[in-house]
Amino acid sequence: MSENKDQKFVYDFTEGNRDLKDLLGGKGANLAEMTNLGLPVPPGFTITTEACKVYLDSGSAPAELRDEVSAHLAALETKMGKKLGQSDDPLLVSVRSGAKFSMPGMMDTVLNIGLSDESVVGLAAQADNERFAWDSYRRLIQMFGKTVLGVEGELFEDALDEAKAAKKVTVDTDLDAADLKKLVKAFKKIVAKEAGREFPQDAREQLDLAVEAVFNSWNTDRAKLYRRQERIPGDLGTAVNICSMVFGNLGPDSGTGVAFTRDPASGHQGVYGDYLQNAQGEDVVAGIRNTVPLADLEAIDKASYDQLMTIMETLETHYKDLCDIEFTIERGQLWMLQTRVGKRTAGAAFRIATQLVDQGLIDEAEALQRVTGAQLAQLMFPRFDESAKTTLLGRGIAASPGAAVGKAVFDSYTAVKWSRSGEKVILIRRETNPDDLDGMIASEGILTSRGGKTSHAAVVARGMGKTCVCGAEELDVDTKRRRMTVGGQVIEEGDVVSIDGSTGKVYLGEVPVVPSPVVEYFEGRMHAGADDADELVAAVHRIMAYADRVRRLRVRANADNAEDASRARRFGAQGIGLCRTEHMFLGERREMVERLILADTDSEREEALSALLPLQKKDFVELFEAMDGLPVTVRLLDPPLHEFLPDITELSVRVALAESRQDANENDLRLLQAVHKLHEQNPMLGLRGVRLGLVIPGLFAMQVRAIAEAAAERKNAKGDPRAEIMVPLVGTVQELEIVREEADAIIAEVEAATGTSLKLSIGTMIELPRAALTAAQIAEAAQFFSFGTNDLTQTVWGFSRDDVEASFFTAYLEKGIFGVSPFETIDKDGVGSLVRHAVQQGRATRPDLKLGVCGEHGGDPESVHFFHEVGLDYVSCSPFRIPVARLEAGRAAAEAKGSDSR
Repeated sequence: MSENKDQKFVYDFTEGNRDLKDLLGGKGANLAEMTNLGLPVPPGFTITTEACKVYLDSGSAPAELRDEVSAHLAALETKMGKKLGQSDDPLLVSVRSGAKFSMPGMMDTVLNIGLSDESVVGLAAQADNERFAWDSYRRLIQMFGKTVLGVEGELFEDALDEAKAAKKVTVDTDLDAADLKKLVKAFKKIVAKEAGREFPQDAREQLDLAVEAVFNSWNTDRAKLYRRQERIPGDLGTAVNICSMVFGNLGPDSGTGVAFTRDPASGHQGVYGDYLQNAQGEDVVAGIRNTVPLADLEAIDKASYDQLMTIMETLETHYKDLCDIEFTIERGQLWMLQTRVGKRTAGAAFRIATQLVDQGLIDEAEALQRVTGAQLAQLMFPRFDESAKTTLLGRGIAASPGAAVGKAVFDSYTAVKWSRSGEKVILIRRETNPDDLDGMIASEGILTSRGGKTSHAAVVARGMGKTCVCGAEELDVDTKRRRMTVGGQVIEEGDVVSIDGSTGKVYLGEVPVVPSPVVEYFEGRMHAGADDADELVAAVHRIMAYADRVRRLRVRANADNAEDASRARRFGAQGIGLCRTEHMFLGERREMVERLILADTDSEREEALSALLPLQKKDFVELFEAMDGLPVTVRLLDPPLHEFLPDITELSVRVALAESRQDANENDLRLLQAVHKLHEQNPMLGLRGVRLGLVIPGLFAMQVRAIAEAAAERKNAKGDPRAEIMVPLVGTVQELEIVREEADAIIAEVEAATGTSLKLSIGTMIELPRAALTAAQIAEAAQFFSFGTNDLTQTVWGFSRDDVEASFFTAYLEKGIFGVSPFETIDKDGVGSLVRHAVQQGRATRPDLKLGVCGEHGGDPESVHFFHEVGLDYVSCSPFRIPVARLEAGRAAAEAKGSDSR
């Protein structure tokens, strides 16, 4: 029983609208919207997501559901003038899933519900087409057997292949009614054997079982995997759409197709889609038969083509976006089966957004919401070098752009296995199906010999941002022998291939790559090649310019040297949020650090620090010059000292061998003693950060002096250095007070000696839970906070990133404990709560407290929105993520403004 007896679980298509996606799912809401627009939609009704939730929670459908379905079914039968399951002229319906968010191919669909041994005869008589009726019946048994009764789909496919082989034909449309009758018998035997029951002859039983199967498909492994990949909540449930059947398999004057109002791969306007004569809708998206371009429909059925073009324009104007449309033509009558805002490639997203602005359909704020940082990151991936020598294997349909190189694999299991071993792979199939999802995720790219831009492979790849080439008909893919043949050339599993999702070309071997035009744009080198690339760059430029105008968050870079700083500045960085000084002590300078560690006396330690001082100063002078006029946050030495010493095992072996030869090196012996002395069970929670500065006299003082002297030198050279000194791993205000007192004194000395006023600010990283919880106290001594979310995540969760990501994160992601790694996107409930608390407490103490984040979360799109919400002033990330952070900071501001206005 449901909790609310008055709750409505079924809505007619005439009752809903597109705003009811939470209740009716995307498909049901849009079917209702098209019905409201007066478009030709076959009558039907939708069972709500609420009914699905009750079913999944309790194991049975709401008690009221059967009666509601019966009432709506009776109304549908009256409207159609025929009854479900009647022997003469039967009503047939489809049962299709439809969640709030599009999950193409992940959940179940059953067509032709209502056919039985008796009604198939009536359908044949009514349609005056015996072949059509038996073709529809075999499709029902095949789909119902696989989807509802759990029969292995390949058994039906093998039987179909045997029937075609016996008739010596290659496509199922060449099978006649007699062949199909035999096939129905074969299918029914498969069902009886494999499912342990006969195929149900009662139409209402078919309907109820199909509805339950759609409910159950919400929690299939492939659906859960897809939701994790796309970050779709697992508690939404799916609606079920029951729609009167219209038939595209009635003959050459019938057919089915998928259309896009713009090209989902490029964003260009035109006629895009696929059409298949004498077929039902699943044939197109499954990619089992190669389609003809949608433009060919004009010659096949001009009246339906013209009507479809008008409807497509109506829908795009109404939805103000690219629309993805499924349609069927039944003996010259056009029917609309679905529309949704279509998935698109990253390049298409930027182009379409700006096109719609130019057409006056949306404004710049909405255009900014139509693209994402993840899409921008895709556009920054390299592309193939067109000037390189290549061996072209073939060409297919450019379904999802990108340059993908990897070893050929021919099934999903191998793709996942090899990928987990560190291999890059290309998944090659005749056509993909939903069961291939895990292999598609594991692969660099997907290549199929069948299907078009609307096939399963193409749609899913575009949604995931994976490179994909479909319908490469020249390629003979033999999955059983694990090989592909083209023009006498055999590609075995493990051979390297390269696929270009922008051109559809397939190459043998590894093709070298070059930077993308978008990266060249960000680096100030506008791409001067193909018009298509220039157009993309122009679209990116327009949207980035608007994002920069509206964003509140400033974007800085994590950079440790002048070269990285200069690149970051070209990418739009507004300063450096994290300069890791430990990186300046590597290479040739490691010996100087060893001298510091081995120092037994004050004079030895001071001598080692004096040697390091001018080198540190030189580094900072170069950095301040590269970032002149912009803030540079320099973090004092953070990692434990053992990281600067030789590996304990390697050093122990070296010393042991030397002692066996009686020529042991005194320095090696001292180093080994130091290594043992500094050894810690968990060095990331030991002597590091501010603790080092307090335990090793003069260490932080040397670094502060180097910063101050470099700033003074730059200022005296008419520069504008804006240095900020950051103390790491502070857990209590007393630590910061001691360091700051010493630093202030040194800065005053440098100011007096150089005759400059430096105005250096001193702050701390908030990377320990205690620091976040006592932020009000720490803010008394800090002029800024920078959240070190990498360490804060480790200390909140109690695990080491280097260890746990390889050991159990995969299992946690698969089990749904993590929706995404907490090191990739900030854990808002745990780590985020501490950040929010520290922001509020810190600003309560010091209202002008500057707040930023310097962990890699600063470049993660979802995390950037959180940092905007909690009131940080800036995010800092690696140079290549700066454009992504800039875009998402703009989107966060526009989104917040839109919410406020509502």
